[in-house]
Amino acid sequence: MAESSKITLMTMCLVLDGDKVLLIERPPEKGFPGYIGAGGKVDYPESIAEGAIREVKEETGLTVTKLIYKGLDEFTDLSENLRYMVFNYTAAEFEGELLENPPEGKLKWVPVAEALELPMQGWFRERFPLFFEEGTFEVHKRWDGVQKDALKESIRKL
Repeated sequence: MAESSKITLMTMCLVLDGDKVLLIERPPEKGFPGYIGAGGKVDYPESIAEGAIREVKEETGLTVTKLIYKGLDEFTDLSENLRYMVFNYTAAEFEGELLENPPEGKLKWVPVAEALELPMQGWFRERFPLFFEEGTFEVHKRWDGVQKDALKESIRKL
């Protein structure tokens, strides 16, 4: 029988307004510097979708509705027996106003076609286009935390 792993459930939700996407410019002191979508940990006992809605509200001030599930981004650290599962969504319907002092960094509406020109983490840059393709995706990455190296990565369009 396989050994059980520690699992962390996360979300990311790209909020869309026409041809623009709302991104957060995270400063280095917050970790993951550069532009990124809203998201974070799912709090127990909320559902995955409830976590995505809450994270968008906390980080942007917007209340998103009609989430569209886009895919799963899974990261396993074999040295720590950890599994991070990031459930990815888009939302084109929302209410509210952007926060004046957002907690995670500056908020910016960016044309989707220009977003990849902005500074962002490599993993987010690689996955960003998947949010805008038909269907869903699954990304699975195995990581060796001791060697600090990727052992295997697969991206499937489902």
